[in-house]
Amino acid sequence: MVSSEYERRIAARFATFDQDGNGYIDREDFYGAAKALLGEFGVTARSDKGQALYGGAEAFWQGMAGMADRDGDQRITRQEFVNGAVKRLRDNPDRFAEIARPFLHAALDVADTDGDGAMTTEEAGRVLKCLGVPEDLAGPAAATLDTDGDGKVGEAEVVPAFARYFTVPE
Repeated sequence: MVSSEYERRIAARFATFDQDGNGYIDREDFYGAAKALLGEFGVTARSDKGQALYGGAEAFWQGMAGMADRDGDQRITRQEFVNGAVKRLRDNPDRFAEIARPFLHAALDVADTDGDGAMTTEEAGRVLKCLGVPEDLAGPAAATLDTDGDGKVGEAEVVPAFARYFTVPE
């Protein structure tokens, strides 16, 4: 049985995706996140990295819409998000990781300013702020992503953490 606490926590995650605050998640929210990341790191949309990020945003949107947009209107309401997460993700957080991976991989590539294949925790904090995490929480949250304590955050650390956050296993 799905607990109301689980549903409440999942509903709170909705705001992270609703980038423009209009009460639903749509393709433009994913593109808005991509645009914010590109602006933060001074990468142009027409560059290879920019194109990969927009491609990842589109793939993420398509995966999310496929799971949660029950009425097919190309918008995910808060209730659709909660129902989609509860019914499809709670028992399979790896599925969420897979739909998020192209976007997260491209975001990591944009934020990896020295090209070594990983973000610094400072760069990860900048990414989190672009994705709607309050500034006072972004730095500490980024530090928790660095599971091996090397000061870097790679895809192997980001993708599972992202999936855990949004699927909120009990």
